[in-house]
Amino acid sequence: MSRLTHKQIFQHIQNGLIASCQPVDDGPMDTPEIVAAMAQASVIGGAAGLRIEGVENLKATRPTVNVPIIGIVKRDLPDSPVRITPFLNDIEDLANAGADIIAVDGTLRPRPVDLESAVKKIHELGCLAMADCSNLEEGLYCQKLGFDIVGSTMSGYTGSVVPEEPDYQLVKDLKAAGCRVMAEGRYNTPELAKTAIEIGADFVTVGSALTRLEHIVGWFADAVKSAK
Repeated sequence: MSRLTHKQIFQHIQNGLIASCQPVDDGPMDTPEIVAAMAQASVIGGAAGLRIEGVENLKATRPTVNVPIIGIVKRDLPDSPVRITPFLNDIEDLANAGADIIAVDGTLRPRPVDLESAVKKIHELGCLAMADCSNLEEGLYCQKLGFDIVGSTMSGYTGSVVPEEPDYQLVKDLKAAGCRVMAEGRYNTPELAKTAIEIGADFVTVGSALTRLEHIVGWFADAVKSAK
């Protein structure tokens, strides 16, 4: 498919659900063919866009769907806690594989490539730039640098204990500051996803509750066991 214009991308995903098709690492569903199938099923179900991790997964998915795709690459680095699209060559690979939006870790932590260079590279390659942030300070910094979308993606994931609830306040604060906001992180029921839009998010990403079968089955299995 030909690349959508930036205006078309935003028109397509505004107030919409983004399905994050990221299977459990090294699990039985962790293959490009299955990720592409997850993506197609998500679009049939009504997803306005997709979030796809990995260049090979993106290459397999891009020809099968006509909705906007957020592309990321996850890496475990020895000298940085930043995992999401840490290198400029990752950005290039994602753009070449057909990503419409490229997301990077937007936290203010030690990183191999500064955020200013990352957003510049994304825009040079004709893609929209998204920053996965953990707090308001980071979101405002990324907004100032020119990121097109600011996500609450990393809220709760930079410390030791992960909260159970989504960070509604961060979504509200980012929106009040004039950001285009992606609500992401623990929006794992239809009601929570609906709330995200009601409180001001422009779009909401849901992952585990849609595409990580091991997690979903585990939730039900644990609940059933607790009834004994």
